Amino acid sequence: MNNTDEKNIRSGFVGIIGAPNAGKSTLLNQVLGQKISITSKKPQTTRDRILGIVNRPLSQVIFIDTPGIHRSKSLFNRRIVDQAVLAMEDVDIILFMIDAFSRNHTAEKMILAQLKKTPKPVILALNKIDLVKKDQVYTLVEEFKKLHDFKAIVPVSAEKGVQLEDLLNEIENSLPKGDRLYPEETLTDVSERFLVKEMIREKVFRLTGMEIPYSSAVTVDSFTVEKRLVVIHASIHVIKDSQKGIIIGKKGAMLTKIGEKARKDIEEMIGKKVLLKLFVKVTRNWVENERILSEFGY
Repeated sequence: MNNTDEKNIRSGFVGIIGAPNAGKSTLLNQVLGQKISITSKKPQTTRDRILGIVNRPLSQVIFIDTPGIHRSKSLFNRRIVDQAVLAMEDVDIILFMIDAFSRNHTAEKMILAQLKKTPKPVILALNKIDLVKKDQVYTLVEEFKKLHDFKAIVPVSAEKGVQLEDLLNEIENSLPKGDRLYPEETLTDVSERFLVKEMIREKVFRLTGMEIPYSSAVTVDSFTVEKRLVVIHASIHVIKDSQKGIIIGKKGAMLTKIGEKARKDIEEMIGKKVLLKLFVKVTRNWVENERILSEFGY
C-alpha cells in the first residue's frame, strides 16, 4: 500500500442493533469469515457485546454485535437491553438490522425512537430478503424511507451472503478518516475463554426446549493449556432441579451431546485437541440476583 492509500484509510466502530433474531450475529460471522458470535433460531441468543474486526484495503470496520432490543421484565434482560442501547453512544455508525421476513414491530418502534435521539449516521440492512418477494423488499424500502433519514438502505441476506459487499461499501464510505485502530491480524477483542463459554451456551440454546436456554448460563471454571491438549472445565447453571435433569438427559445423553458439539467447535477455534468436562449446577434465581449476575459477567 502506498502513502496516498494510507492517507485515505477509514476506520471506526459500527454498532449492529436490531430486534432479537434479526440476524445480527449471522451477519457478523459472515463478514468476518469466521464464527465469533453464537447463533440459534431462538431469539435473544446474544447476551454480550461482541467485537469483530473486518480489515479491507482502505478501511478497518470494527463491528459491535449487540443483544436484541426488546421489552424486558427481569433484571437480567434489562441489563442485556441496556448494553445494546449503550452501544449506540459509543460508535461512529449505527447499523440497524430488520428481519424482512418476520417483522418485530414493537422492537422496531423502540429502536426508531432511540435513533431519533442520535445525530450519528444510521444504515439500515433489510435482512433475509431471500425469504421474501422482490416487490415486498421494494415496499419495505419505501416504508423505512419515511420513518427515518437513513444514510443508506441495503437489502441483504446475511445467511446467504447476498449484497454484503454493497453493505460494507456503504459502511466504509460513512466511516471517519483515520488510522487502523487494531493490528490487521486482529479478529476480535474477546478472549478464547469467553468464546468457549459462548460455544457451550450456543449448544444449550440449539439442543434444548424453549424454557431452558433463557434460564441457563455458562461459566468456564478452568482453562488449562497443555502441550497437545487443552483441558476445560465448565458449568452450565440453571434455576430449577427439573431443568438440571433436562440438561443432563436420560443416562447423561443430552449433556454428552452438548459437550461433543461444543468440543468440536472449540477444537476448530483453538487448533488443538480439547478435553471438555461439563457440570450442571442449580443456581436458583440467578437472573434476578445482582451479585450472581456480576459473577457470571453480566
